[in-house]
Amino acid sequence: VQLQAYGGGLVQAGGSLRLSCAASGRTFGSLFMGWFRQAPGKEREFVAVITGSASTTYYADSVKGRFTISRDGAKNTVALQMNGLRPEDTAVYYCAASPGGTVLPRKYDYWGRGTLVTVSS
Repeated sequence: VQLQAYGGGLVQAGGSLRLSCAASGRTFGSLFMGWFRQAPGKEREFVAVITGSASTTYYADSVKGRFTISRDGAKNTVALQMNGLRPEDTAVYYCAASPGGTVLPRKYDYWGRGTLVTVSS
């Protein structure tokens, strides 16, 4: 599975961005898809995950109520809609795929190149 994330950019606090991740590979529908982020000087952290069927999602407390993860099986894409952005959301965002639902980055087998999100105050 190959992943490519895009959609990052510069936004003011309170604004919105939508990240997308395009996936290749016939096993996309069977994989959990997650979003992670890594701020400068910090470890990579979990943001959100969605099941293969898109029936279940799970979010980090820090983004719950502001971010929404979704996927389109027909297009092999997963998206992260980010509303109410805060300066502390500034990070490089990565999409990743895992055979099992987990918040642990080390459990994800496939990673896309990150996309930078910068939120100005």
